[in-house]
Amino acid sequence: MRAAAPHALVDKVRDALAVSHGATRVQLFLADYGFTVLTPYDPLPGKEQPLSLYNSPEGRAFGSQEPREQQVRHGDAVDHHLPVTVRGERTGILSVRLPSDRSTPEAVDELAHVADLLGHEILVAERDTDAYQRARRVSRLTLAAEMQWQLLPARACSAEEFSIGAQLEPAYAIHGDNFDWAADADELTVAVTNGMGEGIQASLLSNLAVNALRNARRSGLDIAGQAALADQAIYEQHRGASHVSTLLMRFELATGRVEVVDAGSPQLWRRRGRTVERVPLEAQLPLGMFEESHYEAQEFHVLPGDRLLMVSDGVYDALSPDGEPYGERALARAINSTSLLPAATVPRALLRTLAEFRKADPPDDALALCLDWTGRAEPELRAESLVPEPPAEEPAPEQD
Repeated sequence: MRAAAPHALVDKVRDALAVSHGATRVQLFLADYGFTVLTPYDPLPGKEQPLSLYNSPEGRAFGSQEPREQQVRHGDAVDHHLPVTVRGERTGILSVRLPSDRSTPEAVDELAHVADLLGHEILVAERDTDAYQRARRVSRLTLAAEMQWQLLPARACSAEEFSIGAQLEPAYAIHGDNFDWAADADELTVAVTNGMGEGIQASLLSNLAVNALRNARRSGLDIAGQAALADQAIYEQHRGASHVSTLLMRFELATGRVEVVDAGSPQLWRRRGRTVERVPLEAQLPLGMFEESHYEAQEFHVLPGDRLLMVSDGVYDALSPDGEPYGERALARAINSTSLLPAATVPRALLRTLAEFRKADPPDDALALCLDWTGRAEPELRAESLVPEPPAEEPAPEQD
């Protein structure tokens, strides 16, 4: 795969599996931007159509993140549907058809390894080709949405201490909402931003804010300093006429200590045990509203098992046909109802519940980000520390 042209990874896998496993069909399906269907990467005219993410064998493999088998009708072959996932980011499904006598548990393990390698190679190949991003689209992205999706780190990420998932809606016409994260050996930084305005104006504003925050973070500033630098950058450009609402958080991976700057409208909710509540934070000025605003970080702690939800005003301010805001009661119910789902799929499920509650086209962007905190495991005792030390030798008797 590494020797293949960026757009030809699937062809290379298809040829290799035909030789090594007798595969008669190899197809890559990619999750679309809205996380509603799996789109074929290289569809044959009239042959392959987008598949449901919920009501197809491929979609069920995508949801469970486990390989699934499907007996081919009227044939002596088996289709194997294997998740293509990179560090928690669910990219799609690799579907491989093998003869029945070649469909062994060992073969499935080997195919799963191939799917894993393919996911990593696609991530690298996307630097040099538009082929995979084109295949993910079931309709045209607006220019503002194109800018926002290009700005994102990923839609999911997992590590020993945490798992994250996030989603933007409407996926093909988003403009001002955005999210960002970065982790190293000691800390995780998460930012949720919402640029005021609509269309390209909002997207440009969010782009400036996210890159200013990244620049400050990569320079080694703490989150209060990151907020201050981004505030200055936005004010210098717009002189207070435009601002960006931001929720900025830094997690200390070893202890669960969290620093947070609440600079605007995004809200933070927590599910601990069976209790769902909004985390009270001291509201500070949105970024870019005034010249040289001062920001201070607050602190709290997360515990293993905690689930944090960050949502934009397009979520909690959404109204039902009767005029009830989603954030009054329905949001807490939705957080509880998704408690058994992994973090990567919670935002999508939450936004689907929001659409059912609203029963109308969204008047505003909606962003949901879910973070599950598992914490860092206690270091195990070294094996040698459990072995008793040999007894000290008796001193030799003195010679006369």
